[in-house]
Amino acid sequence: MKCTFCNLEKDRIILENELAFGVMDKYPINEGHMLFIPKRHFKIFFDATEEEVTALYQLLHEGKKYLDKKFHPDGYNLGVNIGEDAGQSIMHLHVHLIPRYKGDVEDPTGGVRCLKGELAPYKG
Repeated sequence: MKCTFCNLEKDRIILENELAFGVMDKYPINEGHMLFIPKRHFKIFFDATEEEVTALYQLLHEGKKYLDKKFHPDGYNLGVNIGEDAGQSIMHLHVHLIPRYKGDVEDPTGGVRCLKGELAPYKG
């Protein structure tokens, strides 16, 4: 199976527990953009076990602490794209934790809707 996340270089892993890991996004929407990924390969959030959801949740909290210390963001967006029509480009579940900074966009109303084109064109 050719999966980007199943074959990820181990030195990219920043945070890890028994069931999941966290990495910096290779194509960040904003400085500090992280991805949290279950170790088991499956496509959508709703196929995660309770244990996997808990593991991801724990790493998201650790990731927030890490990003708070390293980048000092003013807020966060948290998101999951489920299916190609929702923007999922890698068919292995991953949760986005996107730091937000005062002034990163003119008007932050609408969350990530205003980020895509303004800050980082998609290269994936």
